Amino acid sequence: MQIKSISNTQDFSGTVLVPVFETNFNNIVPIEFDGITIPSKIFFAKKDSIYLAQKNDHVYLFIGLGKSINYQSLKTIFRRIASKQKEIFSKDVALVVPESFNEQQVEAAISGLMLGTYDLGHYKKKKTHPFLADDFTLHLSSLIDYSQNANRARKIASAQIEALHLVDLPPNTVTPKYLSNWAQQSGKAFGFSVTVFGDEACRINALDAFMAVGKGSDKEPQFVIMQYEPATVSSKTKHVGLVGKGITFDTGGLNIKTAGMVHMKSDMAGGAAVFGAMQLIADLQLPVKVTAIVPCCENAVDNKSFQPSDVIKSYSGHTIEIIDTDAEGRLILADGLSYLIKNYKPDTVVDIATLTGSSVGTFGYECGALFTNNADISSQLQQIGEAIGERLWPLPLWDAYKPDIESEIADVRNWSGKPVAGAITAAKFLEYFTDDHKAWAHLDIAGVAFGDDEFAKSKHATAYGVHLLTKFIENL
Repeated sequence: MQIKSISNTQDFSGTVLVPVFETNFNNIVPIEFDGITIPSKIFFAKKDSIYLAQKNDHVYLFIGLGKSINYQSLKTIFRRIASKQKEIFSKDVALVVPESFNEQQVEAAISGLMLGTYDLGHYKKKKTHPFLADDFTLHLSSLIDYSQNANRARKIASAQIEALHLVDLPPNTVTPKYLSNWAQQSGKAFGFSVTVFGDEACRINALDAFMAVGKGSDKEPQFVIMQYEPATVSSKTKHVGLVGKGITFDTGGLNIKTAGMVHMKSDMAGGAAVFGAMQLIADLQLPVKVTAIVPCCENAVDNKSFQPSDVIKSYSGHTIEIIDTDAEGRLILADGLSYLIKNYKPDTVVDIATLTGSSVGTFGYECGALFTNNADISSQLQQIGEAIGERLWPLPLWDAYKPDIESEIADVRNWSGKPVAGAITAAKFLEYFTDDHKAWAHLDIAGVAFGDDEFAKSKHATAYGVHLLTKFIENL
């Protein structure tokens, strides 16, 4: 996709997208553009409505935005246009930018158009989306030059589409090795370094909790470490650490899942968010140092699988009593957090994971659960999430929940054994391995990383977290 700026559509030839803010059904003044007149009783730009017209072999698509619109809704509208109106697109498309649009709205619209090219049918014969043709050009019709915002939007959508692929592809394709290979290829393409610990290196480095989870699978665990540095680094350069859960498939282990296992290819969505964010951070060349770790393995059932009542070691040196092998995500995150904080000492740490059904029980599918004792981080993450449609809402980390992870035989246990406060006790478990880091946040995205919407018939990835993490780091 090429993006060009034009001042108007007078000499343009192709498909024209005309976003329009809502007027009124009884408005006597019709909507007019390029000699096309639309009476308000036919189209008055109610949100999600469209009107298709043709003039002089040009196709015009008028897009209703409602009276006002937020970032996420605007992005969804344009994704819908690109996804479901493919037959109207020519090799040249003009987007008429309303005078009232700001830079964020331009970004949302173009990101949406690009996301509309994503198709879940990875193993089906399909036609290439018109936007993905080599000679396709998107023309931005405006007196203001939005090329910089358009380029940013393209990078955001590109990183999100990568995350969609990683989560939606089947687990016999997306193995731990597939993810480590992806990271290495992305690092070379976008400019960040990648170190991968395989089985032997993990043992040498005593990543015992991580190894315990993966030992029931015939697929070698991969502990992926990514490092991005800006062109100029000084003593004032901020350093952020990210950790993402990379369970490529979760059977539950010996505490085998009794429902919903078909969706467990999504259990690496937190890791996918970190992978996508690293691509985007490097692509945008943010002036922040970032170290990211994604422990990748499969929680399978085998005669070598770890089992309930086992006591295992961890990288931190703390011992862990296994109460439930299906509470495995927190084990690999514990080693990821400990390794990151001890060896790289980032100023700020954020981990992200599809960690608990409890967070879904609390918030449904509307937002992720946010845990942190740092008020500034909490406020920043919530504000950014609200602005871009990747919402978060805080839950407490009170020490009143600390007894839920205490063990009589080991330093800590991996599950409380109680059917309540599961997301909170999981967060308290992770907190135990942060060495009291003062700027740590945990994001439980189980309810928002994979779900239902209008863009596919089955549950699928959302790419939640890619933009959120990047924008948070950008605004530190």
